[in-house]
Amino acid sequence: MKRVAFRMHLHKGNEDEYIKRHNEIPRELTELLKTAGISDYSIFLDDDTGNLFAVMTIESEEKLKQLAVHPEMKKWWTFMKDIMDTNPDHSPVSVHLKEVFNLK
Repeated sequence: MKRVAFRMHLHKGNEDEYIKRHNEIPRELTELLKTAGISDYSIFLDDDTGNLFAVMTIESEEKLKQLAVHPEMKKWWTFMKDIMDTNPDHSPVSVHLKEVFNLK
């Protein structure tokens, strides 16, 4: 198991909508994420900048990469593209963050 963290960016004024959409996340998507070996997934918002900080535990980076081609994942990205920075394939623009400290 490995923890990974990344940063994304939410468009200003969409904070409530982002939270609403995640509160109503489709069961199919949560099952897909779990099947892909993702657990303990949290997203935090910096209200001042609109930056989203995400951290999750994964079983393997290969399983994580395979999500990008799954129709359910692509559907979610398309649904979210209007409120956050996205790539041409509608995936969120995300920046990998390096872990520099962990208190266990």
